[in-house]
Amino acid sequence: MTKRALITGAAGFIGSHLTDYLLDRGYDVIGMDNFITGDPANLKHISTSSFSFIEHDVSEEIHIDGPLDTILHFASPASPIDYLELPIQTLKVGSLGTHKTLGLAKAKGARFLLASTSEVYGDPVVHPQKEDYWGNVNPIGPRGVYDEAKRFAEAMAIAYHRYHGIDVKIVRIFNTFGPRMRVRDGRAIPAFISQTLRDEPVTVFGNGKQTRSFCYISDLVEGIYRLLTSNYNLPVNIGNPTEMTILELAKTIQQLTDSKSPIDYKPLPVDDPKVRQPDISLARRLLGWEPTVDLVVGLETTIAYFRQKLELD
Repeated sequence: MTKRALITGAAGFIGSHLTDYLLDRGYDVIGMDNFITGDPANLKHISTSSFSFIEHDVSEEIHIDGPLDTILHFASPASPIDYLELPIQTLKVGSLGTHKTLGLAKAKGARFLLASTSEVYGDPVVHPQKEDYWGNVNPIGPRGVYDEAKRFAEAMAIAYHRYHGIDVKIVRIFNTFGPRMRVRDGRAIPAFISQTLRDEPVTVFGNGKQTRSFCYISDLVEGIYRLLTSNYNLPVNIGNPTEMTILELAKTIQQLTDSKSPIDYKPLPVDDPKVRQPDISLARRLLGWEPTVDLVVGLETTIAYFRQKLELD
């Protein structure tokens, strides 16, 4: 029988790529989004009858007719710009939204995958970050609304697994990029690409020596699917372990866009992590997964997408 999946946050960057991936593998997919940060344009290309869409806030009660095999909970503001502007909504979707979707999984007997984040590690004092590291998070800092919402969501998912026997999966997603990111997303790659393409100064916070690791979207989605279909119930890091400084990233994008935009240094935001690099030993061992898309190849595809978006804008 055809498998039937619900994807919350389906109109978002990652959610829309997951929708395509599952449809390509024969799933019937129900997408759900309230468009608070998602974009309907990310789903416009889908024309199959295997896809249906419900506009809904997952912090409210969810009603789905018929059976469900799988629920993938990806609804949430996910960039600093979003969760600083939408702190209450971010906390609600991580807490109430996770509770509602887990309740639906329990009612339907569905497998449940939670989109967690590397932000659960906060500003880490362990490097690279392994799944058994508990993190260094400021719960009342400006980023705490996102960090703690995801930490709570993980705790809720594990509680439903242990108490109700729900088959849960938890993916800790590290920095990911690719087409369908928003031009005004606020994260480094969309910001640098849009600034260089517009010949605007490239905003680098602090001295640019803070590090990140960037995974292309197709690699991430493949890792998520392998986790979804595994028998593992504890958190798994999915990301690219190749670490680079933000300044190196900015200069790489300048070269790829043939831009003469100057670097504009700004003060480092509060609680901004100094390092971020996944230890993916568990994903390699458990899922046979590791990223394959080269950073420059992924950036070239993403830059081409942004060129088109900026022309349309």
